[in-house]
Amino acid sequence: MNAIKNLNKTTRNNFLTYGAVVLAYAVVQLLMGSLSSSLKGMLVPICAYVVMALSLNLTVGVLGELSLGHAGFMSVGAFSGVTAAMALQELIPFAPLRLTVSMLIGAVFAGIAGFLIGIPVLRLNGDYLAIVTLAFGEIIKSIINNLYLGLDGKGLHFSLLTDRTALDEDGLLIIGGPMGIGGIQRLSTFTAGFVLVMLSLFIIFNLVNSRTGRAIMAVRDNSIAAESIGINITKYKLIAFVTSAALAGAAGTLFAMNYTTIVANKFDFNASILILVFVVLGGLGNMFGSIVAAAALTILPEALREFDDYRMLVYAIVLILVMLATNNPAIQGFFARLRGARKGAAEQ
Repeated sequence: MNAIKNLNKTTRNNFLTYGAVVLAYAVVQLLMGSLSSSLKGMLVPICAYVVMALSLNLTVGVLGELSLGHAGFMSVGAFSGVTAAMALQELIPFAPLRLTVSMLIGAVFAGIAGFLIGIPVLRLNGDYLAIVTLAFGEIIKSIINNLYLGLDGKGLHFSLLTDRTALDEDGLLIIGGPMGIGGIQRLSTFTAGFVLVMLSLFIIFNLVNSRTGRAIMAVRDNSIAAESIGINITKYKLIAFVTSAALAGAAGTLFAMNYTTIVANKFDFNASILILVFVVLGGLGNMFGSIVAAAALTILPEALREFDDYRMLVYAIVLILVMLATNNPAIQGFFARLRGARKGAAEQ
């Protein structure tokens, strides 16, 4: 009976999360004419960061492993997706379809990177795992900073450290090392971001509520006990890690296709920490909280721009106050009593 109640509660919470995202999308569409240009320009990045927070929450909140290199998967998705979009420009002239294909390619490449990194990394735990994922994130950034990739009639050409692509006269240098990618056609839209957020929620909720998800959470709670009953720890860790990386890759493509120029330094250690802040502030394992935190903390620096030099100080103070409030037992008890009162009123 308790299991059925918990299942119904989980299903209800999932549908409330879906409904909140749909409602937010509808409200923004209705207010689109009155939004400032700066806020309109932030809509796609907000969607990308929401997907990044959801995907990292799958690793940190559901799997229980601390990853500090999540921006590396975002960069893999960004550069592979944009490269695909530029290479397929003549073959797929319809922009929404080309964006969809590019995000799929970005997700696949990021998933492959997550698989290759996860095989050795997920045998570690705790601080060791965090340090190694941080190192892999910096390695990915360094590789892209030294990668030159071009396209001509003979196909794709690439080189490392220096530009030795030897392209034809009509060739196009797509990735120019530390200069990144320029001349990107801006294909990303708020609607595409909304669809990606909904798809990410669907994938994560279905994974968490499946038999595989229960095995992943069993590994999180007690890996020794899980292994003793025949659960393959490495397999289920990889499933969560690769899924998280693939979603981050799709978000990276969406993010990159919102700008005309993208560089690898955009996806550095600070980006990984920012995404981790979204997850921690929203609550580990709480997908709705990750959505709210990612949206609020992306808008907040822009809203504080009038404070000029002091805006990041105010931003940090707000973060500290929110963290103290959300971890205060008295405040948590108040909300628990409030939920209990609402439940009692509903039963009457």
